[in-house]
Amino acid sequence: MSHHHHHHHSGSCRKVALILAASLLLAVAAWVEHALALPTWQLLLVYLVPYLLVGASTLREAAEGIVHGRVFNEDFLMAVATIGALAIGFMPGADTEFAEAVFVMLFFQVGELFESYAEGRSRDSIAHLVEVRPDTAHVERGGAVETVAPDEVAVGETIVVSPGERVPLDGVILSGQASLNTVALTGESMPRDVGEGDEIVSGCINLSGVLRVRTTRSFGESTVSRIIHLVESANEQKSRSESFISRFARVYTPIVVISAVMLAVVPPLFLGGMAVFAQWLHRALIFLVVSCPCALVISVPLTFFGGLGGASRRGILIKGSNYMDTLARLHTVVFDKTGTLTHGEFEVVAVHPEKCDERELLHLAAHVEHYSTHPIAAALREAFPSEATDGCRVEAVEELSGRGIRARVDGRIVCVGNAKMMGDLGVEWHDCHLVGTIIHVAIDGRYAGHIVINDRIKADSHQAVADLKALGVDHTVMLTGDREAVAADVARQTGIDEYHAQLLPIDKVSHVERLLAAAPRGATLAFVGDGINDAPVLKRADVGIAMGALGSDAAIEAADVVLMDDSPAKIATAVRISRCTIAIAHQNVWFAIGVKVAILALATVGLGTMWMAVFADVGVTVLAVLNAMRALMAGGNR
Repeated sequence: MSHHHHHHHSGSCRKVALILAASLLLAVAAWVEHALALPTWQLLLVYLVPYLLVGASTLREAAEGIVHGRVFNEDFLMAVATIGALAIGFMPGADTEFAEAVFVMLFFQVGELFESYAEGRSRDSIAHLVEVRPDTAHVERGGAVETVAPDEVAVGETIVVSPGERVPLDGVILSGQASLNTVALTGESMPRDVGEGDEIVSGCINLSGVLRVRTTRSFGESTVSRIIHLVESANEQKSRSESFISRFARVYTPIVVISAVMLAVVPPLFLGGMAVFAQWLHRALIFLVVSCPCALVISVPLTFFGGLGGASRRGILIKGSNYMDTLARLHTVVFDKTGTLTHGEFEVVAVHPEKCDERELLHLAAHVEHYSTHPIAAALREAFPSEATDGCRVEAVEELSGRGIRARVDGRIVCVGNAKMMGDLGVEWHDCHLVGTIIHVAIDGRYAGHIVINDRIKADSHQAVADLKALGVDHTVMLTGDREAVAADVARQTGIDEYHAQLLPIDKVSHVERLLAAAPRGATLAFVGDGINDAPVLKRADVGIAMGALGSDAAIEAADVVLMDDSPAKIATAVRISRCTIAIAHQNVWFAIGVKVAILALATVGLGTMWMAVFADVGVTVLAVLNAMRALMAGGNR
């Protein structure tokens, strides 16, 4: 990477030097022309020095194009126009255009310089992700710690990550605790705390504490490498607007060249032959210079490049500029529930005691569930973590399958389970008005109350749906494998239009196909999921958005857009950035075509000058490139 970057840098320095030298020599040549009455061909030699100095690369590109059968490119147009301008002075009754010819070349190079600068800027904005690439890993081998390149570490080896270092490979923490800065991956500034047994992904920065990590992936398979690869290949997926431009250039250039030839040859035939030929040739050359499509060819890909870079800075990876087109026209967004709108972890949301206080109810339930592996048991233990220290005796624990758990705690028989269990005990229980999984507790055959456990909705889910509606996304749908009551509750709290519950993964695909069929023409459908089982649906939608790339691999592979953190609000940001980018691309196209058409009209009736032509070309290119740079900032910080 660094090699490439360095080369790119010295290339632009060389170009600046060339432009300055040629400008100086052009001034000298102009002085010579002014001061000495040289014959035309000697004057040509004086001007050829700066011309070749600054135009050599363009002429070479044009020649290569002809050799490879790709005749019509902007280098070819420039070469023809300038060579024509050099030749026109030898026509009877024509002024020399030597200075103009050199100037056209000079400005063409200035435009290219701008373009490479802008591209460098966009690349840097993407390179901030590449800076994520760790240089070294410290591996424990044979009792000592060796420092090696990350790709030399095998899966299952133990690496040591000290404070201030980047995590080089994905793995599981063997020992140590630390907070991690994940901003480079997720755009999220809050540090994450991790400890023994937690998974850790490459590219994070360890802020505190020494970690020993057992690697679970090779460097090439690690999160960092995959992200870098995604970003670097993003620009290869051309968008419709972009492929339109390249098709346009292929048709456009031959038309321009033929028109220019006609403009030079046809009018003189009717308007007095050779005498006016020089004048019309001059107009034809202006026509050629103006019609050069660099502004289009350069600024549109740059705009997309900038948009992709701007999005990646906010932790949104868009895998190709074609998906920006799709996002900009979003009409339906389909959400998977678990892990997308909700956290995908159970927690205690309410405790309703009858004959005792809340603390006691939780305390007893946590004791009884202490050894169970069920996720609900884990939620109860989380809610009452201190049970290890309070010295209660728990004995005779038995699980009654499909019912719950019964145990003796300090001599009292405590039953923790569902309504069926209460029914079996003959206990008067009552239901709860809250939605979720209701866990009932009975002590010595008397009802003690219940605990409500539910999957927590993400704080910004409601906002995310509202933002999408504000952007004109008409239809939001939630699909879930969960129970009807839970689905209805989440849909109500998040403001989603329609939901379908108790679905199998295959049902999700058929729902998405139904929605795709129902969507109006030109409108697109996005599916947002985090899941292992979401890959087929992500593929089927117009644009598949994967949540939390720190999540499952299958989803990242299948998705077209990857949101690096778990925040559904990023979907609206992605839509905003895409719309902004597409709008800038369209502005550039229309602006470039408009200015060119105006100056072509002037040139055809003889009002245009070569200098105007140069401005039209280079000025438009520079303005379009500057406009394209706005795409880097697209979407604001909101």
